[in-house]
Amino acid sequence: MSLSKDQVLLDLIAAALAVLANFRATVQHGLPLEIGDTVQILEKCEGWYRGFIIKNPAVKGIFPWSYVHLKNAHIKNKGQFETVIPTEDSVLSEVTVTLREWGTMWKQHYVKRNGELFHRLWHVMNEILDLRQQVLVGHLTTDRLNDVKQHITARLDWGNEQLGLDLVPRRDFSMVDPDEVSITELYRLMERRHRMKETPLQANMHHLFVQIKSLIGSSLGEDLEAFVSIYDSRESQPICERFFVRLNKQGRPKCPEQTERQCTLFVDLGSSDLRKDVYVVAHIIRLGRMVAGEKKGVSNTQYRRPFGCAVISIADLLTADSKDDHLLKVYSCNTENEWYQIHDNIIRKASSRYSHAGSNTGLSVFFQLLHGDLEQIRKDYMRLFTRNVSITRRLGFSDIIMPGETRNDLYLTLERGEFEKGGKSVARNVEIAMYLLDGDGQILKGLVCAGSGEPGVDQYHSLVLYHSNSPRWAELIKLPIPLDMFHGTHLRFEFRHCSTKEKGEKKLFGFSFVPLMQDDGRTLPDGTHELIVHKCEETTNLQETSRYLNLPFSKLRLQTGNNQTVKNSKESFWIISYLCSTKFTQNGDILDFLKWSAQPEKISDNLSKLKTTDGTEIVKFLHDTLDALFGILDESPQRYGLKVFDCLVYIINLLQNSKFQHFGPVMDKYIENHFAGALSYRDLIRILKWNLDRIIDAEYQEQAQQVLKATEYLFKYIVQSRRLYSTASKGQNEDEFHCSIHELFKSIHLFLSHKSKGISPVIHTQAVFLRSFPTVCCELLKIFPVREVASLARDTLNSLPALSHTDCSLQAVKLQCIAKTVESPLYTNAESRCVLLPVVLHLLHMHMQEQRELVLCANILTSMLSLTNRDAKECMASKEVNVIMDSLSRVLLRTILEVTNRPQPAGTALHLQYQDVTGEFVACLLTLLRQLSDKDYQQILGKFPSKEDLTNFLLQLFTVFRILTRPDMFPKDWTVMRLVTNNVIISTVLYLSDTLRNNFLNEKFDYKVWESYFYLSIIFISQPCLQLEMFPPSKRKKVLENYGDMRVMFGCEVFSMWQGLGEYKLNLIPTLIGPFLEVTLVPQPDLRNVLIPMFHDMMECEQRRSGNFKQVETRLIDKLESLMSEGKGDETYKELFSNIIPLFGPYPSLLKKIERETWRESGVSLVATVTRLMERLLDYRDCMKIGEVDEKKMGCTVNLLNFYKTELNKEEMYIRYIHKLYELHLKAQNYTEAAYTLLLYDELLEWTERPLREFLSYPMQSEWQRKECLHLTIIHNFDRGKCWENCIILCRELASQYEAYYDYRNLSKMRMMEASLYDKIMNQQRLEPEFFRVGFYGRKFPFFLRNKEFVCRGNDYERLEAFQQRMLSEFPHAIAMQHANQPDQTIHQADAQYLQIYAVTPVPERQEVLQRDGVPNNIKSFYKVNHIWRFRYDRPFHKGTKDKENEFKSLWVERMTLSLAQSLPGISRWFEVEKRELVEMSPLENASEVIQNKTLQLRTLIAQCQTRQMQNINPLTMCLNGVIDAAVNGGLARYQEAFIAKDYIANHPEDADKITRLRELMMEQAHILEFGLAVHEKFVPQDMRPLHKKLVDQFHMMRSSLRIQPQEFPVYMRVSPLHFTSGSPRTCRMPIPNTISPDGGGRMVARHSPLSYPAVNRYSSSSLSSQASNEVSNITGQSESSDEVFNMQPSPSTSSLSSNHSGSHNVTSSAPSSTRASPLPSDKHKHSRENACLSPRDRLCTAICSSPLDPSQRVMPLQIVDSTLPRCESTTPSADTAPLVKNVRSLSPIPAVRSPQKIAAPPLTPSPTDGLPSSSLVSNSPAWSGSYSSGISSLSRCSMSDTCSVDPAPPDAPLPLPVSNEAPIRRGSKTPPPYSVYERNNPRRTTPLPYSLSVPSSADNPTLPKPHLSRTQRINSEPRQRAVPRKVSQL
Repeated sequence: MSLSKDQVLLDLIAAALAVLANFRATVQHGLPLEIGDTVQILEKCEGWYRGFIIKNPAVKGIFPWSYVHLKNAHIKNKGQFETVIPTEDSVLSEVTVTLREWGTMWKQHYVKRNGELFHRLWHVMNEILDLRQQVLVGHLTTDRLNDVKQHITARLDWGNEQLGLDLVPRRDFSMVDPDEVSITELYRLMERRHRMKETPLQANMHHLFVQIKSLIGSSLGEDLEAFVSIYDSRESQPICERFFVRLNKQGRPKCPEQTERQCTLFVDLGSSDLRKDVYVVAHIIRLGRMVAGEKKGVSNTQYRRPFGCAVISIADLLTADSKDDHLLKVYSCNTENEWYQIHDNIIRKASSRYSHAGSNTGLSVFFQLLHGDLEQIRKDYMRLFTRNVSITRRLGFSDIIMPGETRNDLYLTLERGEFEKGGKSVARNVEIAMYLLDGDGQILKGLVCAGSGEPGVDQYHSLVLYHSNSPRWAELIKLPIPLDMFHGTHLRFEFRHCSTKEKGEKKLFGFSFVPLMQDDGRTLPDGTHELIVHKCEETTNLQETSRYLNLPFSKLRLQTGNNQTVKNSKESFWIISYLCSTKFTQNGDILDFLKWSAQPEKISDNLSKLKTTDGTEIVKFLHDTLDALFGILDESPQRYGLKVFDCLVYIINLLQNSKFQHFGPVMDKYIENHFAGALSYRDLIRILKWNLDRIIDAEYQEQAQQVLKATEYLFKYIVQSRRLYSTASKGQNEDEFHCSIHELFKSIHLFLSHKSKGISPVIHTQAVFLRSFPTVCCELLKIFPVREVASLARDTLNSLPALSHTDCSLQAVKLQCIAKTVESPLYTNAESRCVLLPVVLHLLHMHMQEQRELVLCANILTSMLSLTNRDAKECMASKEVNVIMDSLSRVLLRTILEVTNRPQPAGTALHLQYQDVTGEFVACLLTLLRQLSDKDYQQILGKFPSKEDLTNFLLQLFTVFRILTRPDMFPKDWTVMRLVTNNVIISTVLYLSDTLRNNFLNEKFDYKVWESYFYLSIIFISQPCLQLEMFPPSKRKKVLENYGDMRVMFGCEVFSMWQGLGEYKLNLIPTLIGPFLEVTLVPQPDLRNVLIPMFHDMMECEQRRSGNFKQVETRLIDKLESLMSEGKGDETYKELFSNIIPLFGPYPSLLKKIERETWRESGVSLVATVTRLMERLLDYRDCMKIGEVDEKKMGCTVNLLNFYKTELNKEEMYIRYIHKLYELHLKAQNYTEAAYTLLLYDELLEWTERPLREFLSYPMQSEWQRKECLHLTIIHNFDRGKCWENCIILCRELASQYEAYYDYRNLSKMRMMEASLYDKIMNQQRLEPEFFRVGFYGRKFPFFLRNKEFVCRGNDYERLEAFQQRMLSEFPHAIAMQHANQPDQTIHQADAQYLQIYAVTPVPERQEVLQRDGVPNNIKSFYKVNHIWRFRYDRPFHKGTKDKENEFKSLWVERMTLSLAQSLPGISRWFEVEKRELVEMSPLENASEVIQNKTLQLRTLIAQCQTRQMQNINPLTMCLNGVIDAAVNGGLARYQEAFIAKDYIANHPEDADKITRLRELMMEQAHILEFGLAVHEKFVPQDMRPLHKKLVDQFHMMRSSLRIQPQEFPVYMRVSPLHFTSGSPRTCRMPIPNTISPDGGGRMVARHSPLSYPAVNRYSSSSLSSQASNEVSNITGQSESSDEVFNMQPSPSTSSLSSNHSGSHNVTSSAPSSTRASPLPSDKHKHSRENACLSPRDRLCTAICSSPLDPSQRVMPLQIVDSTLPRCESTTPSADTAPLVKNVRSLSPIPAVRSPQKIAAPPLTPSPTDGLPSSSLVSNSPAWSGSYSSGISSLSRCSMSDTCSVDPAPPDAPLPLPVSNEAPIRRGSKTPPPYSVYERNNPRRTTPLPYSLSVPSSADNPTLPKPHLSRTQRINSEPRQRAVPRKVSQL
């Protein structure tokens, strides 16, 4: 019959499939399967199934039926979240799910290199799979199956804990469904498992595993015996039996294949045995000759002889590593007579009595302590017991005696003997042979054990002590005699003398014996026995035992007058016996009592003795003893009733002892099955009542307390006796029995109602009864109706007096009684529960109200609610919940609040107890709330008498709910408990919503209630345990199936409640702005859609109230930073916040609602601002992740701090991020950038005394002190970054402050630091970094990089290839673009990362420094790569047809100029490109620039060569060769051919000026080449002379080809290209106007070479070499000898040019300049050569101007500014006059006054800041070029002397006017950032620091002291006008 599709679905919908083989899904719509997957079926068709894998239900497909196996299953949660669960064992299902989850995490640990956990987890997973396979096979017994499941769950829990997964609540190995148990029960299950994990149970029993490995270092060559025992040195006796191992001659075990004979387990060690004075002792006996080393021919007989002993403390084993073997040192005794106490001597360290058995002799032993019950040890260490490892038992019974344990061991110690010489000259060598014989004289086989580990033997031979008549052996022997063989057995000891001279013969000389049982049935008593040694020399005399058994065996039994039977009374033998038997006894009293019927006259005495008998003896015969007692009671109740009752009480209380507590079930079994006293109940009730009536008047309460302790079992006997009687009499005398019980309870009530004053013994007696009362009630339930017993219990509890002293212990006992009653069957019954419930609730309310015994109260309430949950369907249970809620709800809430607000105790036990109390009360509250219905809520809330009570209840409830959502409320792995708690919270809040609307809106509006409600909702939604996005998929799916997304449910309810507030929303604004923002950051789309538009309501309300919503904006921005720094928020939230169209759902977006309002502009602006802030915060958070590169972090931090400063004006946040960036730079060792960063904060401070609060790492201090500290830190970082020029500026500013305060000590330090900085500039080498342009294109880049281009300052020694590699490693997913063209929009919008990188050339701003003659290269190199705003990139290309003969004709250059927002270096190593300028340079312009650059390079190399800055002349050689012999591009000839040809000039008349300029540049380069060759000739080595000659010849040819003659050089060019008046490059300090302006393209008519001196050419035209040589001689003042070339002394034999500058005898001394004296002021201006000898600050500055031939180019001097004016006043030239002033130095009409005293001082280097632009810290005006911190006129000010070759200014020449502070700054419209060192001129801020950083001024509070007391006192006493310092903003 065919089935329809619907029928197939019905059959298979409840089925699941297990995948048997992998399916690759190569067919269309195929579903890939892997072995082990579980698949749910949707359809079936012709051998194919359609369905999905359970772990990925979104993917559906088809697969063949043969690949899967059908399993039965059931459906859970039918509907959207339905789940098909296979019907298999719950443990196996959990194993499957858990191992899948572990598998993923296990692989992650491998990737993270967590090797240890990886391997441990691997082994555990394999073990779980093996155990799972055992369960699946189904061949296990029930017990074994439970053991396997226990092992599985234990390993699952271990793995979950190691991997940080959730704790699984279990019951009987199975997972517990939280919906099927009460919350209180769920809490108890989880708490129990957590407690086991936190505090493992302390085992009372311990076991020691021992394995003998070998005896190391022994060379005896004899077999050995090792005996191991545990010895108590405090009691001087062994604790356990001996363990016996035989060793071979090599010291190894004799049977190595039988490992069980090498190992043993010492069992039943108590906790008291694990102490320091308990030792493991090993005695080693050798088997061999009498004397070690004796000749072999003497005797072949082997004797057991002492060898050595080793000991180790058990306490050492507790701390040692159990994986390592222990090597115990072996010691031997010095005298064999002390062998018996050698271990004691070693322990006491009596070293004189023992010595090392050998220097290397040691016993290798393995020890391991095991803890727990022996049965559990057998399960956990099955491998030990499957190998039949021997068990070494304790001597005697263990601390806990188990019923059913059968043991009958007799331990015998061969202690010592006293023997005569026997006619020998020396003492005997005595050996004992011991035999165990039965009554017939037959030797019992195998019952003599020397120790565990070896089988028993028939006889035992003691060791032999050499020549000792008083030997002490101390050998312990075990005799495990069976019970049926014990009667009639005896021990015989045969004594033999061992002689080495008689060929090993052992001669018998006596014997002793001892019977093991006496005639009356008692065994040999424990203790020491002195046995008689009977003389005997023949063994045949001992064959008939009857011949000696009648003889006395002990000297205690010798009778007076019978000494003739003892042949030798002087010889004795001592033994010690100890019997450990569960059947035999040595106590005669117990035997006499059991035979009471045979001796009735001794009954009274026997009953009295019974109460003093040891409990061990009683429990051996418990059954017989009870029978005897009740037999006596039935026979003579009146005569012996009281004594029998007392004995019964004694036995009952004996079983409550911890040692015999396991015999309680034995007595229960006796009562149930063997007790036959049908009439005993009458006597027991009578005697019990008699005892109760005497309690109050009794003087001593001990007897009464003993009776009441036994009340439980007394009632058991009473009830069982009555049941026996009722059965026998068919219910007769029922009323009489009831009356007697009620009369008994009246006596109990009377006794309990007694009220004592203070703490009396009666109170303790009452407490004793209350402890056993619940079990009494349970016994009465067997014969009385439930309600009657409940009434008796109620009356009994109510009879207790209400004690006024609350600390009485009776109150706690009463609660304990209630706790046991609630857990008893009496309370379980619903009928009796209604009787007891009011009593219990009253008592709980009283104690909880007084906050007493909260632990017991929590336990009681938990037990009560667990019962109500089981009966939840019954109406009675609902009523009980309402009663409990009415009675305890308020006090329960108050208790939870008080308990949670207490400080948690520090101790582990107290901390756990605190958690238990809190958790149990919380579980009780949640259980009550979960069981309440909507109707119940209405009833409860309607019972409040006033609105105030209702308000307090709701506030307390909401507060408790907030506490429950704390992360620390439950342990972190209690996710199940947290979810259940949240489910109850949301259900309760939904029930309470109507109450809030009805009672707290409109005129009833209560701010506290609503605020508490909304705060609860915010905390609830934001709690971590509900963030499902963080869960693994399987866990997320399970949570959604059980509870749904509770965040969305609560969010919708919050939205509904918010909308219902109406105008009352104003009361909650702006308080809830920040919290609601936190909720909207939760990554749940539906929740965000619901709650984000609520900000519109807040803005609207605030707009109506105050006309703006600044408060909303402030709160949003302030909260957003802290929330996003915590990891909240994402890109989706930013888009959802800013988009008009919502991303999810039908809800209107925030912007959509704002656009409908009249205030939409400000609203849209707010949204845009918040969105931009989120973009930056998200980027910052992503970049701060571990593993991100520092460059990313720095760039993102810069982006964020700029936003806080410029757009939000949040100064405090700005400062915080400054310091974060500073720390990043320090970490990356970017010291220069770190200094610039800290300078931002420094600029916010003034030099004032305003007090500042503690902030970040800064202490409370004045603003002056903090700024000083910042200055010093910045200087230190600039110094480390080799940015010494900036250090100098800051040093000067600090120096000005110190000088203003007369702090000359610090001023001196600053000046010395400044001097050291100058030295570093001149002496230390600084690398010039390269710069790279980087473009980041694509949407995958962070926001602050996306589709932007930056210029980056490279690291030291980093070139383009290395930089590219670094960038690609920082962005491993980026694609490197291989061209420099601008990418199109396709690249910009691509979902990828593209990097475009190429090198760029910096365009220095300080061209006047770079082009000034005499400036050292060290200084120029700094300005080439520092304070750079613009960068250039040239791309050559050919336009039009390319001329193959001369490509320069069509070679154009595309020049890209990039302008940055901030200069480099700065607060970052890269800055964004702000402006791009693209210019095309024509071939002619390109040619001019190429020639000009090459000329500049030549000049630099020539200058370096002359000033000894070049150690090798090769660079100059290569440069000259490259220009003169231009083999590649043809050199100047190609340019002449291309652009100076007639055809080109005719065709391009517009380029006439450019052609003229090109020709001038070519002529200038030729001149420089000529001079360069002359310099080269001076310095070239001899081996390179041929190359030099070749270059000279080629230069002549080049000059000829260019048709340039020497006389064609202009006047201003036919001069020495480089001239110094005294050989020093520092002399000529005047800037020379450059031929080409920095911007290029401009042409100056009068052009001077930076290497030329403006003088008339005085030499005649001669050969190039001689002419150049003369020029060099003029400059260097040297002869042509290359060895003297660097002496730099002027020569009198030079040409007229050099002689004109030769020094006089006063100033041309060869001494170093540092020792030369300064000239007098009157002589200072006599001759210019004298001026050249002055220090740079003292020299007269001559203005070097344009050629006098061109008057139009004459430059007028600057207007002189008075020195008393502030620095910041008009020193900046106007825009119109700036070009004019650019290259002019100021002139002073009066020379600086110098002291006439001659002072030796080192020459000062010129200030690196001379000639800076006006916006820099050092003014452009040379009048201010000196140090500005002194306040004294600068020594570097110059005068306009008559010798200055400067023409007066024409009358119409405009003078530069002073420029005000409002004048536009340099660089046009570009606004410089506040942190560029040389480019800032922004005015000081006028707004104060944030309140958090400043201390309000107060008249009472004195001003904080400054760093120096003297300065402070001076300020207070003598106010002084301070010089206005330079602002750091000018850096």
